Amino acid sequence: MRKSTQKQEYKGFEQGPIRPPSEASSLLIRVTRNCPWNKCAFCPVYKGEAFSLRPVGHVKKDIDAVHSNVLALKKMSDASGQISRADLDDFLAKLSDSEKQAFYAALNWYASGMESVFLQDANSMIISPEEMVEILQHLKNRFPWVMRITTYARSHSVARIKDDQLKAIADAGLNRIHIGMESGSDEVLKFVRKGTTKDEHIRAGQKVAAAGIQLSEYVMPGLGGRALSRTHALETADALNQINPDYIRLRTLAIPSSVAMFEDYQAGRFDKLTDKEAAEEILLLLKSLEGISSRIRSDHVLNLFEEIEGILPEDRDRMIGVAERFLAMDPHDQMLYQVGRRLGQLRGPDDLKNTKVREELENLCSKNAITPENVDLFIDEMMKRFI
Repeated sequence: MRKSTQKQEYKGFEQGPIRPPSEASSLLIRVTRNCPWNKCAFCPVYKGEAFSLRPVGHVKKDIDAVHSNVLALKKMSDASGQISRADLDDFLAKLSDSEKQAFYAALNWYASGMESVFLQDANSMIISPEEMVEILQHLKNRFPWVMRITTYARSHSVARIKDDQLKAIADAGLNRIHIGMESGSDEVLKFVRKGTTKDEHIRAGQKVAAAGIQLSEYVMPGLGGRALSRTHALETADALNQINPDYIRLRTLAIPSSVAMFEDYQAGRFDKLTDKEAAEEILLLLKSLEGISSRIRSDHVLNLFEEIEGILPEDRDRMIGVAERFLAMDPHDQMLYQVGRRLGQLRGPDDLKNTKVREELENLCSKNAITPENVDLFIDEMMKRFI
């Protein structure tokens, strides 16, 4: 579904609400607004917001605005790259409110080293390949030093792009595509209304790789609930084995009241995994990944194991060991670890050996009446705040 870009008035620089954690230092350039699908039962973002394409001319104006501000910042900076507060205040005083948005985007990017750009919003690859090439070429013209340009995309959109068009997009400068696979199970994908299939995920992933673009696939532990946990793990691993993406990123399921799944969860139609069950699912997933050289990343506070990170196959046994050590803990220590991990005090099970941290967690659990029997309810409430 595309909304026409005709007769849209340019109202100044825009940025969307989200980007991958790995793009924290990137300049955010908004190519589309919101999500063209916007039906995923687990997703709280963009709800109530209409999707639209931004005219290419408007996107290029945003790029030009940042470019102009970057030049101004370079002019203000001293030999070490530092800029005085007084010079910044003098420059800001000359800008209108609408101009300040582009300036702040440029300033944040300048402070981060100006190495990468992320194209927003949820599915930039829905625009025509010719328009994407035009935007990328303009970006490279304005910022020739940029090392990485990335974007979100849906498998459904990527699978429909011709191979030569995808290669042209790669040649124009797109280095990486982030795709929310979530699951390789058709049963799970249908249940959560993902709007794609396992086969489409595989075809899209293989097309991205063939075009020479890095691929980051997002997998959501727990998405199948208890009923489909094993199927979810095995079918997802099978899809990933056929794709061999550059990155596999874990994003554990959380169910805030703002998502469509919440009604099923609250009514008992969806049995959410406990952390222990999620660890068992992750373990099965890791053991089922074979013949690929992907990098595993667990770079989100929702995840139970930050230490499950490495390159396949050489780090496979070490990552498997993280989940196995948690599962071998007694219920009390599992409780302490669950709470400590979500508070950011622990990265992996071995961190619980820190006597001081352990004592703090013991006191916290005692004070809040957290027990092995109710810890998952406590964790659910914590996780909702992270969405």
